[in-house]
Amino acid sequence: MPATLTAAHAAAPLVPVSVSVRDLSNCERAVALYASDMPTGYRQRGRDYSQLCAWIVQGAARLRLGELYRSAAYAYGYRLLCLADLTTADQQRAHALRFPDGGRFEKAERMAGLVTCFAGLGMSGAAMERGDRPGVEGNCRCYGSGWIRDRDDADDPTTEYAMNCPGHNPHALGSAYPAKWVIA
Repeated sequence: MPATLTAAHAAAPLVPVSVSVRDLSNCERAVALYASDMPTGYRQRGRDYSQLCAWIVQGAARLRLGELYRSAAYAYGYRLLCLADLTTADQQRAHALRFPDGGRFEKAERMAGLVTCFAGLGMSGAAMERGDRPGVEGNCRCYGSGWIRDRDDADDPTTEYAMNCPGHNPHALGSAYPAKWVIA
């Protein structure tokens, strides 16, 4: 991750960015909060989300939109793989390098969720579309094919199945058995 996420921000100049919180997906909002000046111990009080929104815009300006989108896609892909218990050591290492303060990232995710659910801002169609595209950083169990090959019965090596990779193929699109896996 860029030094902006691990270094002090006091002297870091803000790059003018024209972004609305509404134009960011929930994960993009979380990554922006992680990169912002939001205190890690911050607690939201009441229904005024203006400070969180200001920090989201600040973090987006620090990272610039390209890096924000990329980091959010990787964070989303990592979360999907975690939920399925399919992360590899390579992916865990990449995520830890990108977000070295895990507690801060979890806080940023929770605060972004509050903004998404309760601030009344909604989310633009483009943000929702981007937010549904995970990225995968590091080696994956599917080797980039979108399908993870596994054996259902250890006693019968001919019994196989393929499950979709949540990071490369979250919607289970395409053939469940790539041609190279067909057993003749």
